[in-house]
Amino acid sequence: MSKSIPSKRYGFFAGSFLITLLLYIDRVCISSAKDSIGTDLNLTDIQMGWVLSAFALGYALFQVPGGAFGDKYGVRKVMTIIMTLWSIFTALTGFAWNYISMLSFRFIFGVGEAGAFPNISRAAFSWVPLKERGIFQGINFSGSRLGAAFALPLVAYLIEIWGWRSIFYFFGAIGVVCSVLFYGLFRNKPEDHKGISDAEKEFIIENRQKEDKTEKKELPINRILKSKNVILAMIQYIGSNFIFFFMLTWLFPYIKSKYNLNLVTTGFYSMLPLLAGAVGNWVSGYTVDAIYKKGKWKQSRRIPAIVGFSLVVVGIIVSLYMETALSAVLWLSVAIFGADMTLSPSWSFCMDIGKENSGKVSGMMNMAGNLGSFSTALAFPYLMAWTGSNEPFFFIAAGLGVIAIVCWLFMDSAKEIKYER
Repeated sequence: MSKSIPSKRYGFFAGSFLITLLLYIDRVCISSAKDSIGTDLNLTDIQMGWVLSAFALGYALFQVPGGAFGDKYGVRKVMTIIMTLWSIFTALTGFAWNYISMLSFRFIFGVGEAGAFPNISRAAFSWVPLKERGIFQGINFSGSRLGAAFALPLVAYLIEIWGWRSIFYFFGAIGVVCSVLFYGLFRNKPEDHKGISDAEKEFIIENRQKEDKTEKKELPINRILKSKNVILAMIQYIGSNFIFFFMLTWLFPYIKSKYNLNLVTTGFYSMLPLLAGAVGNWVSGYTVDAIYKKGKWKQSRRIPAIVGFSLVVVGIIVSLYMETALSAVLWLSVAIFGADMTLSPSWSFCMDIGKENSGKVSGMMNMAGNLGSFSTALAFPYLMAWTGSNEPFFFIAAGLGVIAIVCWLFMDSAKEIKYER
């Protein structure tokens, strides 16, 4: 890029990074607080599984509506409402008094967070030049991993000082403040932002993916679901989310119990896979853009994703044969590094084939992925109860990784949905 072109659009990159940071801090608090909540509300592991899955279900079911609202009414308004809603129900989690109230609050919290990534994706269609799409997605998703990574030991430490309820009040209040700041600072398009120079606006407009001016009607859901590309994207994203959601929910109590660790030590161990995931996002984002700049559009999405899922399979299987907490967590870190390598190509792929409907398309993919998350939250405790072993869960996760590799062999980023037959 010429030195004469300003780079204030990177403020959008930074803003989306901070939003995903907060998104995952709020999401992962409950993992560190799991034992305290279970003791206080007399919840079993199976009941806690349903609490964790209630979030994932609400999050999955409202992906497409959240993305569609952003496409139709504009990201600025919709994202402000989304941030406010999830922050209110973060705080209300601290008010839960029994199993049913906790289930309800976590479900609506999931509904609130549901439209966040689809709306960020829709905003990126307008703000991010095509050749910077990979690194944007890498930076964006690394915020979620860093947020979750640092939240685990931080929340564990704060629980010992404040108690678990105060944690949710604190982060809920921060979220409401952030939603107000977002509304004041963000605009749906760079053309509408007074802080962006005319030279940079022209650069973004010339280098972003073009909207189709000849067909402005909305793309119906049934048309999207008939797309082979979308179906394959949904299936492979289940494989990514299935193992990652385990890291957000059950890894902390799993290693704490299995290796008899204290609360804070468990928090630091649980950071490692998430930090590896952040690095995986950066590596993947850079790789996506580097391959794209060589004129290889399809390969720029396909190669990082296939490499990533291969690492998922290897990391999960090898972790089963490790005897110490550190060695097992390090191999699971390899798996999460790989899983997060698949995110930048996946979301870039949705923008490629969805264009001005990318909020709805990415919402469809993320809905499927989070139905995988819903399954994770329940599969882990139920399989343990039925079989007396954790191994079946991990073999299922590895199998989903293999299926995802096959999906990517047939996905075509150059084939837009509206022209797919």
